[in-house]
Amino acid sequence: MPKEKEIRAFYTDSFIRVYQAYNDSIADSALHNKRFASPPFKLERTTWIKPSFLWMMYRSNWATKENQQRILAIDISHQGFLWALTHSSLSHFDSTLYHNLEEWEKIKRASPVIIQWDPERDILLNKLNYRTIQIGLTPNAAKCYVEQWITNISDVTPLVRNIKSAFDNNNQLHANSLLPIEKVFPLSNPVKQKIGATI
Repeated sequence: MPKEKEIRAFYTDSFIRVYQAYNDSIADSALHNKRFASPPFKLERTTWIKPSFLWMMYRSNWATKENQQRILAIDISHQGFLWALTHSSLSHFDSTLYHNLEEWEKIKRASPVIIQWDPERDILLNKLNYRTIQIGLTPNAAKCYVEQWITNISDVTPLVRNIKSAFDNNNQLHANSLLPIEKVFPLSNPVKQKIGATI
């Protein structure tokens, strides 16, 4: 099982990009309003954001799964992203981060953000030797995400289709050249310790 846990993302000095997959109704509304408007977006459920493009491709099967046919790239402020990490708990108990199960359960109940580490994927959607982060925003955190953190929303579904088409036509070199350039996102030691990151 992959042991390294690192956040790789496309980011600039002002934002970090995360991905979400939606149906046409939510995607069109978000693009039109430049924000997630409710309805059709629902703040009552946990909202999962993913910095890894290829993990999003794995989760949505290249934007072909039901209600995941549109891939949105959401740029959020560094401040919002780091707030989410520092106000989080892991989705599963980890004895290297929590003293005991009771401590973890208490922290999890009080945390507005859930962190989950899953094996990163390559362009074939095979597992890689490190884990990538998923960030679950419960309603209170999702409200901050929708109202404060987002700086831009764009539809990258055409890019997804171009990459998949190139790959299906045995042009893997071109497909790889179209992938977003993701680098390790720098974290302070306290944040790394909080979320269990190793890099």
